Amino acid sequence: MNETSEYEIRLANTVAILEKIASEFTPAVFASSLAAEDMVLTDLILRRQLNIGIFSLETGRLHKETLAMLDKIRATYAVDIQLFKPNLAAVEDYVRQHGINAFYDSVDMRKECCRIRKVEPLNRALKGKKAWITGQRRAQSATRTELAVQEDDVAHAMQKFNPLADWSEDDVWHYIRSNNVPYNALHDKGYPSIGCEPCTRAIQPGEDIRAGRWWWENPESKECGLHVVDGKLVRIKAI
Repeated sequence: MNETSEYEIRLANTVAILEKIASEFTPAVFASSLAAEDMVLTDLILRRQLNIGIFSLETGRLHKETLAMLDKIRATYAVDIQLFKPNLAAVEDYVRQHGINAFYDSVDMRKECCRIRKVEPLNRALKGKKAWITGQRRAQSATRTELAVQEDDVAHAMQKFNPLADWSEDDVWHYIRSNNVPYNALHDKGYPSIGCEPCTRAIQPGEDIRAGRWWWENPESKECGLHVVDGKLVRIKAI
């Protein structure tokens, strides 16, 4: 079996998963980071007019290139992505007590910043939903090698889907280029993985694709809390 046909099979399987979610798990939502993988899913959902909501977490510390994706999506698909922002009082309290960049001081301080700016808004975004979707892939990092396509998310009491779990980096970019999908300009500047501006850097040739995320920490700690419970990845039940 050649590489192209394997890609086509993965693409067909992903479309089938999204169609299943739209028909069997309404209301369902897709949590988009506005990065490359998530633009693949955005394109698949919107071009097929699937009954799946799309939202993004506007943390208050995103790159201007990431925020520019909102206008690109509007221009391409005539759709506005719903934004969820952190509680202003919680942000101000964190900054007052610890400083605006305290996340550099320790893993605990970084995770608390992520909790305020990402995890709490995510919980609001998922309230009342039956399922949520992410753009996570197994090839992204050592913490995701056992990623399942469908999981029982006990933390949010719903199903969680990772439709691109078995996609490669080449698969992602083949889809984007073949379908003229808009993408974050930072990807052309050496940013394969994109988060908040102070916590993301470009990577060097040969580095792991998530080496630019929280680069001052050990690889084992490089999750923001969106996919963990009590500090551990939730892999309670893969379906």
